[in-house]
Amino acid sequence: MTKFFTAALLIIAVFFTGCGSQETTVQTDAGNTFEEVEKIVIGIDDDFAPISFHDERNKLVGFDIDLAKEAAKRMGVEIEFKTIEWDKKREAITSGSIDMIWDGLDITEERKEYMIFSKPYMVDRQILLVKKGNDQNIHSEGDLEGKIVGVQSGSTSDDYISGNEELKTALKDFKTYKHFSDVAEALKNGEIDVLVCDELIARYETNNNPGQFELLNVKIGSVAEMAVGFRKDNIELRDKVQTVFDGMIEDGTAKKISEQWFQADVIKQQ
Repeated sequence: MTKFFTAALLIIAVFFTGCGSQETTVQTDAGNTFEEVEKIVIGIDDDFAPISFHDERNKLVGFDIDLAKEAAKRMGVEIEFKTIEWDKKREAITSGSIDMIWDGLDITEERKEYMIFSKPYMVDRQILLVKKGNDQNIHSEGDLEGKIVGVQSGSTSDDYISGNEELKTALKDFKTYKHFSDVAEALKNGEIDVLVCDELIARYETNNNPGQFELLNVKIGSVAEMAVGFRKDNIELRDKVQTVFDGMIEDGTAKKISEQWFQADVIKQQ
């Protein structure tokens, strides 16, 4: 997830790469002109409420969707949201099929190998979901021993548990699922004992399924920072998005969008 600079843009002519975008001259609010692409392709997981998902009318909605749309509006460019397999995001971003990922993306050392990031715009942590009324006496990460744990494939939770051999071997079983809705359904059906995911997602699920899920306030791993990810060679695009994102924070637009989705300002201040 990201940040924004001041509204007065003073930017030299740059050319963006990726996705076969055409170039055009755009006039900024400050009266400066610069070379810009007409369309930016943003990679998302469209089954990731409340960050990016389809509502009951099948319209793509979500917190990061609204942030990205506002940023694109201020940049004067069209955007296309392209669904990607979350565990294949390295291939998607490095191949050039997308220009960036704006979708609850945590900054990790592994992702730094193939992406550059905006400034972090939100902090999050991994937390546990269980079936309502069945906390299984879990009070710490160590209490996961002997449990069947599920995560979304390619998520920060997956990265953490897969990279923690001591924790992983202590589990009765470790299951990964393509979409978050799949792992949530697995918890509902009793296929797994515990679901590990981002706290924001967990709170959304408990609020929308009050009789089914319960959040356990047990921290897993370290606190993560969310940001927008870009191809390593796309510094110009990263900087322009950062500029408008900073402006959205400064004028309160990002806060307003946050409050619409979370009833609180979750935007990280710097």
